Parts: sequence; structure tokens; C-alpha cells
Amino acid sequence: MAPPRPQALFIPLAHLLILGIVNPLTEAKVPAVIVFGDSSVDSGNNNMIATVLKSNFEPYGRDFYGARPTGRFSNGRVPPDFISEAFGIKASVPAYLDPAYNISDFSTGVCFASAGTGYDNTTSHVLNVIPLWKELEYYKEYQVKLRQYLGNDQANYVLSEALYIVSLGTNDFLENYYLIPVGGRGGQFSLKQYKDFLVGLASNFIQEIHALGARKISLTGLPPMGCLPLERTANFFRGPGSCNEEYNTAARDFNGKLRIAVGKLNKQLQGLKVVFSDPYDLFLQIITKPSSFGFEVAERACCATGLYEMSYLCNEHSPFTCTDASKFVFWDSFHPTERTNMILSDALLKSILLPAFA
Repeated sequence: MAPPRPQALFIPLAHLLILGIVNPLTEAKVPAVIVFGDSSVDSGNNNMIATVLKSNFEPYGRDFYGARPTGRFSNGRVPPDFISEAFGIKASVPAYLDPAYNISDFSTGVCFASAGTGYDNTTSHVLNVIPLWKELEYYKEYQVKLRQYLGNDQANYVLSEALYIVSLGTNDFLENYYLIPVGGRGGQFSLKQYKDFLVGLASNFIQEIHALGARKISLTGLPPMGCLPLERTANFFRGPGSCNEEYNTAARDFNGKLRIAVGKLNKQLQGLKVVFSDPYDLFLQIITKPSSFGFEVAERACCATGLYEMSYLCNEHSPFTCTDASKFVFWDSFHPTERTNMILSDALLKSILLPAFA
């Protein structure tokens, strides 16, 4: 079980309570949060597989409960943790493969996500991580365990009323399409074709989990991926620290296609309510005007030099890692700090998730 929660981390939920967005005296309409995706939402599944893409070591997790690395790619919590807390469930969502947890923990929330994966199965091959189809197989296994634990009626209630978070796609572009232009997807598809291909895969996945009982789904869009510190470092030929606008345009266009797909899915699938959670505009505002949000540094990350390090390159032996991650938009060269995750989650909660599902 998770250790006691530090008082300081109650701020986002407390703010929502004050605004009257969440009423703690009414029965929760979301009994669990169930997560599929990549490192934006992985809470530690990669710890248990043979991949170089891990974060279960210091300084990752230094601001998490007990100052412990969990496999989350941040200094603290990731968005599903904040979302679960805001719905009054629990303050963190455990990883399905984490042996420290069991079905009693998973009955109110579980994460199947794997850092480095994508909608496209070939993306998971790049760093040998869990493909999305395997995440779905774990979910089917979870359903069996949940029915054994709760009984059919209660388990079916949890599965149908749970909030499903689906968050991936960045790796399909940055680790796959753009990184392997010859012999990979970049050589097989035009950019437009690949966007349409991924949207088709996303739609198919929503249909699959709907067929398995999911009814409340948040489909998350892409961030301004051209402004990740790693991509800004790689974009040196256009000027030091410049965002890669080609990548940002691809993200915006892809988000637009996902939004259209969400509208179609809501019309096609009986009983489904899927919302599109788009972090792009707010995330770009945070990056371009960090001081407006209380940040001091946006162009590089907190860990090590902050230019290209992530996973094992972001480690406790680097003398350059910042002392206060709350001043930085990014924790490592690819992933936001806990504070950025909190701001993005709060915005999506107040504008989309709580009005739709609370």
C-alpha cells in the first residue's frame, strides 16, 4: 500500500473542493481509474521488464511519497495520480506489474502503461517495452481477477463506471517515424498517412475496451513535442534551444484528427462517453511563458545538464541536477516535473474530466 500522503500534496484537490467542483459528501461516480499508455502515465510497469527505459532509481521520485523512485518518469507524481485524487479515490495509481500491490489495491485503480510504447506495435520494439496489445491482455487478466475478488456484479459496476485514461502517441512520432526514416515507418508512410494510421489504431483501441465494458474514457492528445528539451537540443541547426516547429505542427494536426475521431466514436458506440483531453495549448503556454506559472526554467530539464538526459543518463551521480524541481517545467529531457503534471492535470480536471464524469 502507498505510504501516508504529505500534507502539501493535498493542494490541487483542496482547491477543487473550495471551488465546489468536487463534493466529498456525495458518492463518487468514478470508483476506479484505469490507465493505458506510455511514460506520460506509467507508474512503474517498466521496472519489471527487460528494457533500458527505466526510472526506478534516484533521483527519480525524490519528491514522491517517502522520497522513493517508483518507475514514474518524474520527480513525483504523474497525471493519473492527481486525477485519481481529485475524484476522491486515492492519491496514486499503482502499476499492474508491481509485486508490492495486489487485486485489492487494483480494485480502485490500476495502471497498465509502459514507457516507450505507442499506438503502433512497432514503436514498442524500439526499446523493447510493452506494446499496447499486451496492455490490453493485462487488462483482460485484471478483469478476471477483479470478478474473482469482488464478484461479478460489483466488478462489472467498477469496470463500467471507472474512468479510463488513454495517453500515448508521442513515441510513435519521436522514437519511430522521425527517428527511423529509412526502413521504418518513415519510409513506409507519408506524415499524413502515418497520422491517419495512428488515429485508426487509437479508434480501434477505444472500440476494443468499449467491447470489454469501458464506458467513461479520456483520450489524451499530444504535447508540443518539438519543445521537449531533448528535441530542442537536437534542433541546434535552427538555433540553440529552438523548438522544432515541424514536430509541434505534427502534434497539433494529430490532435485535431483525434478530436474528430472522438466525436465519431461517441456517435457510433452505445453508452460510450469519451472526451478528448488536449494538453497542447496550456503546455505550450507554460513552456513559452514559464514565469507566468511560477517557473524559472523551461528550455532545459532539472536532471543532469537537462539537455538530453533521461532514464539511466538521469542518475544520482550527476553533479548538475537542480536542487528545486518546482522551478523547472521539465524533470528530465522528455518528461515534466511533478508541478507541471499537477498544473496540466488540474486544468484538464476542471475544464473536461470533472464536468463530464463527476
